[in-house]
Amino acid sequence: MYRKLIELTAKLRAVKSGWSRMRRSAGLTLTEVAMASALLAIAMVPILKALTSAHLATTKIEHKSRSLILAQAKLDYIRARSIYHYSESFDESDGVLEGSYLCNVQDSTINGNLRKITVSVGFDDNGNSELADSEIEITLASLCANRWN
Repeated sequence: MYRKLIELTAKLRAVKSGWSRMRRSAGLTLTEVAMASALLAIAMVPILKALTSAHLATTKIEHKSRSLILAQAKLDYIRARSIYHYSESFDESDGVLEGSYLCNVQDSTINGNLRKITVSVGFDDNGNSELADSEIEITLASLCANRWN
């Protein structure tokens, strides 16, 4: 019994001394903090580049999608209007559709009863209210026939 008590006391002392060693080494040195900060800063550069690239790609996709929706709406409007106003010209340059989205409409007669309508839509990147060739995101074309002849 006495022997077990001595063994338990020795184990308790070993545990206490281990805890006191752990308490002393629980903090970080300035060198460790500086190295961890440097590694974190180095790892952030590629992450930020990837996030920037993803944001630019998302913006470009958003512009193309919105341009497609606006071009389809403009083409539908012209087709509906051509039913009763076929003789009118639908040519348009730098028409404002929504916000900074602009459109160009080309109306060309194929023969007396058939016309080709081409709608080009894009985002005005430079803000000059003119749709340049480099700003065009989408181009749709459709044929319209005179339904009353």
